[in-house]
Amino acid sequence: MPYSNLFANLLRNLITVWAIVGGCILLLVVFLNVSSIIGSIFLKPLPGDFELTKMGVAVAIFCFLPYCQLYRQNVSAEVFTSWINMKIRLLLGLITSTLAFFFSILLVWSMFEGMLDQKAYNYTTTILQFPIWIAFIPVLFSLSLLACASIFTLKQDWNSGLALNNRNDLESRP
Repeated sequence: MPYSNLFANLLRNLITVWAIVGGCILLLVVFLNVSSIIGSIFLKPLPGDFELTKMGVAVAIFCFLPYCQLYRQNVSAEVFTSWINMKIRLLLGLITSTLAFFFSILLVWSMFEGMLDQKAYNYTTTILQFPIWIAFIPVLFSLSLLACASIFTLKQDWNSGLALNNRNDLESRP
């Protein structure tokens, strides 16, 4: 049991650090855009700033996905589920975690194929000539973390459901 707790803590910390990396990327994108605007007013704008913004924002968004899944903030419809009982909420949690897992696996496969195509055809950005396939690497890592976070939340929901069933069984005994 201690190994599973160690792994869970390691996964939580890794996902949290990865989300912070995504936040730092967004800060760099903001700094880049502010610098480009100031540069265009006084001197000369930074070339390729919109290319870097596009890639940076995409990578940052993917960095946040595992964190959102781990803390169950991806899709939350509490307005519609707050009135239903705990068993149905746990069932919905199991379903959404399972869907998130399969969706992340599908995206890993699709993005990996896309990265291979981008690399094979040597696609680059127009102005900076930056290879586009490089931006796929952190996206693939993010999607792999999303799959791990989905398994983690699936296990949590499963264990919560078992605990609820055991508690209900104990309460229904004479």
